[in-house]
Amino acid sequence: MEQILQQHVLNVVQQMEEQVDNELHAMGKLQGDDYEALRQQRLQEMKRQQAKRQAWLSRGHGEYRLIDTETEFFAEMKGEERMICHFFRDSWPCKVMDKHLEALAKSHVETKFVKIDAEKSPFLTDRLKIWMLPTLALIRNEKTEDYVVGFNELGGKDDFPTSALEGRLHTAGLLFANQQPVPKAAPRAVRRGGGAAASAAVRGSDDESSDFSD
Repeated sequence: MEQILQQHVLNVVQQMEEQVDNELHAMGKLQGDDYEALRQQRLQEMKRQQAKRQAWLSRGHGEYRLIDTETEFFAEMKGEERMICHFFRDSWPCKVMDKHLEALAKSHVETKFVKIDAEKSPFLTDRLKIWMLPTLALIRNEKTEDYVVGFNELGGKDDFPTSALEGRLHTAGLLFANQQPVPKAAPRAVRRGGGAAASAAVRGSDDESSDFSD
């Protein structure tokens, strides 16, 4: 196992060096010390970025995960610069949101993506005033700064593209400008009218309810 890890590290370093050389060649001809100084500076920056990426992955970034308890929510949030939490229930609108978040989690490892069952999280839904599902809580430095509620900001129906949600989250400061294409979300059948009226309420008896009243 140790040999495999060592080989992986060597491969990453080699790829970094090749990328740096290609970038410098593209910039034009540099002479002697200037070339080597710029090369080392760029290589060190890439190594720092790679180390940061590995740290993110070790904390569960790069995947879209279910949180089982409210206690786990606080543990997951601790120390995170950026976290997106989907408050969901077993409903069509929430499943639509799931597919987009799963795609974005793979493409944006700088941000942690999680989800929690709103009906099993009464303390959080009350404290964060979650009244409609799906709701995304946009968390920066352990503080909820913004929300995406239903689909109104995403075109008002459930066939919105992943890029619409990506743009909204980028504007809120939760995602970096993407350097790689977002994996295409698996296609699903479309149900029209997926705006606020079609999103499920936390305690509603069906997907048409929009508040806590039974």
